[in-house]
Amino acid sequence: MAPKRTKRKSPSPDPQGMFAGMTVFLIEDGVQSLRLQIWKQKLVQMGAKVETQLSEKVSHVFAISSDALFHHVDDDRLARFKGHVLLYQWLEESLAAGEKVSEDFYILKVDPEGFDIFDKSLKAKLANRNSSSYDEHSHCKRIKSSHEEIKQTNEEKKGDIETNSVSWASNTEPHFPSSLTNSPEISSTQDKDVGMQMSFQYSPPDLNKGITEIFGKLVNIYRALGDDRRSFKVESADQVKDLPGIGKSMQDHIQEIVTTGKLSKLEQFETDEKVKTITLFGEVWGIGPATALKLYEKGHRTLDDLKNEDSLTNAQVIGLKYFDDIKTRIPRHEAQEMELVLQKVAEDIIPGMVVVCGGSYRRGKASCGDLDIVITHPDGKSHKGFLQNYVKRLKEMKLLREDLIFSTHSEEGTDSGVDTYFGLCTYPGRELRHRIDFKVYPRDIYAFGLIAWTGNDVLNRRLRLLAESKGYRLDDTGFKRYRKSEIGDREGGV
Repeated sequence: MAPKRTKRKSPSPDPQGMFAGMTVFLIEDGVQSLRLQIWKQKLVQMGAKVETQLSEKVSHVFAISSDALFHHVDDDRLARFKGHVLLYQWLEESLAAGEKVSEDFYILKVDPEGFDIFDKSLKAKLANRNSSSYDEHSHCKRIKSSHEEIKQTNEEKKGDIETNSVSWASNTEPHFPSSLTNSPEISSTQDKDVGMQMSFQYSPPDLNKGITEIFGKLVNIYRALGDDRRSFKVESADQVKDLPGIGKSMQDHIQEIVTTGKLSKLEQFETDEKVKTITLFGEVWGIGPATALKLYEKGHRTLDDLKNEDSLTNAQVIGLKYFDDIKTRIPRHEAQEMELVLQKVAEDIIPGMVVVCGGSYRRGKASCGDLDIVITHPDGKSHKGFLQNYVKRLKEMKLLREDLIFSTHSEEGTDSGVDTYFGLCTYPGRELRHRIDFKVYPRDIYAFGLIAWTGNDVLNRRLRLLAESKGYRLDDTGFKRYRKSEIGDREGGV
């Protein structure tokens, strides 16, 4: 007879928890009941009080959109409300981060008519974008790069290590369409609540954060040293011994973290001069593990040392010069405004061009490390030769400032016909450099490019592994069955 399953008790509320002091009212319209139940449970567990109606006691109101908000709360009551009105995304991001994130990027500002102020300003920009004008200045200088260099750069960019790779369950993220006009199949008449119609996926807090953070640092060090084959798939400390690929050494590491809150191996790495130096050099754009090791062996120890190194390529020199700029994250509202400008310029050159800002912006993050711009045209042919004119126009506007990689294949029909530009850009009126990438895809493989350059890296890796397990290869240019010779090579470890 099977043993009776014991009912799992819910954790007791923590009066000093993350949401302590908050009294919330949740707008249920547009939210799945199970998801709403989970949110309520997490809020209460972490110190908040949940009210069933809007009152003076409420400090925070959460809604999925302005439509949902005004459908449930009338204008007069909302006008008298003195608290904060936020998108549910704030709650998602806070739970995922394990701490309250800034509310600045999640405020649902509304006017008495019941529409988002943000949405109205965005619509005005879209309506008036043809009236914008920019001064014309310098011409674009084309940089030729080998196919191997571009491929390597793409793989390094898409393969950047994820610090929370230990816990796959904690890496699911909410997805936000950057614009309802981004997809060729979506009509421009469907622009109501641009950027606010969001589909959320619940991201539970990382219960193993103490473990995942330490292993994340360790993984980054292995990556900097050129060893990117290590991966950790830990869902909980209790299940570690049953997971495939987790040997005694890994179990000992996890036990050490659980017991002491630290890992001696990581501390040894972090104090090792060679590891610290190679890791630092590897953060410079264009410098990989092999180059970083060579620079260390030459006697270089600081970024200042590299300024007099003659072997650096032009792209590496630029990456070094703007090292601090590139590491500065881009606020979401600035990325959104940049996307609007890029859409307008593309439309001015060739009507109908589709321009989507992917990466962490498309995944709904509050800030971005860089701008990943994916471009196509619905007719399947107008994308050819577009990137040269596009880059030239953006450089004349002083939006693009420095070139890193520029390669075109659409007109020659090589490399799946994908055109690539990597460079540095500036937000209008500033000199601070940000990384920006353009990938122009033929219409028939655009979807694969959009997936690859949206990410996140955990999702992309799992999709590639799943495809490989079925005998297929998945990348940003398509979904193809492996040839027999390729399968033999992979099985032989070549």
